[in-house]
Amino acid sequence: MSPATELYNPDYNPTGIEGGVDTNLLPWIALDEVPGMYLKPMRASAETGAYSVIVKLNAGANIPTTVYLSGLDLTVLSGQIIYKEGTEESHLKPGTWGYISANSKVAEMVAVEDSEFLANFYGAAAFLDKQGSIASILTSLDIMRLAKQHAITLVPSTLSECMQGRAEAFTNEPEPLAINGQDAQQLVDPALQGSDHSGDYNHPHFVDTRQVPWLVNPDLPDIGLKILRVSEDNGMVSLIVRQNGVASAHTHLGSSDFLILNGRIGYRAGPPEGYGPGVWFFEPSGARHDATQRVTDEDLIYTANVYGPLIFDEGKGTPVSAVLSWIEYKALAAAFDVPLIPSNNPNDSTLLASAILKSH
Repeated sequence: MSPATELYNPDYNPTGIEGGVDTNLLPWIALDEVPGMYLKPMRASAETGAYSVIVKLNAGANIPTTVYLSGLDLTVLSGQIIYKEGTEESHLKPGTWGYISANSKVAEMVAVEDSEFLANFYGAAAFLDKQGSIASILTSLDIMRLAKQHAITLVPSTLSECMQGRAEAFTNEPEPLAINGQDAQQLVDPALQGSDHSGDYNHPHFVDTRQVPWLVNPDLPDIGLKILRVSEDNGMVSLIVRQNGVASAHTHLGSSDFLILNGRIGYRAGPPEGYGPGVWFFEPSGARHDATQRVTDEDLIYTANVYGPLIFDEGKGTPVSAVLSWIEYKALAAAFDVPLIPSNNPNDSTLLASAILKSH
């Protein structure tokens, strides 16, 4: 630990629920409806139905035909998955990022080897049987139930929930991610991984994040962005961030979530040593940070979903100095001629906008 790290926030004294969780400490919970599938639950919203989990598939296990009623995004962390939709297959390897739009019907996801991926579900997923009828539905309430059964305190979705009393520490044996202790920077940095590790995609909604360039604003040379998707519908932006400088005072008008892959991030309201790889955060709408920065000499790299604008200022009570919304992100990607993952695919024959799902 550097001297700067030791002095970053010596008065750290947490009182409420943290806005994040170290996923390496969470247990793998079996999902009975899908043999060989396990979850680490991080957050579940009773208001919107969204939930965030890390999924593990044992080698040979498969997620059966599924309709993603509100869509999801995913980041492959380890292993290899064959994704089948329509008549095509895509091979998803570590570093793959993908977006599956609402109402998409995915034929199958098969694990070639033990595989893990971060998944943000925007709503329920309906698992189908061989006849095409609904076998079961996975909702945010199911994630809440699983968390309660295993004494897991989910990351809060609102500022008021963050003010609740701190829960007891986990008593289970930690079950770390497969990438724990490894150089996870290789997931997004082409200089650290050979081309043979790249995915093979036959669907437009996947990308090898190593092949997406870092975009750097000359005015902010210590911040690099890999912009992956921008929604003009709801203003959501998905990206990979390399933050080696200080992010000045800002407020999240919309929420955001992120998973640290490399380095350690320091908050003015966080511990002096910061938070490291495997820690997943959810910043509720209205959350404010006087500053965030890396607290080691390593590149600080994390995945991020930003669900609304950020406003920057020179300190609490000062005028707004800048606003960063989907408009600016899209303009930045266009300026560097970076193609973005499409937010919908109207020509996809698997979309079920006019079909009726039936139960048994």
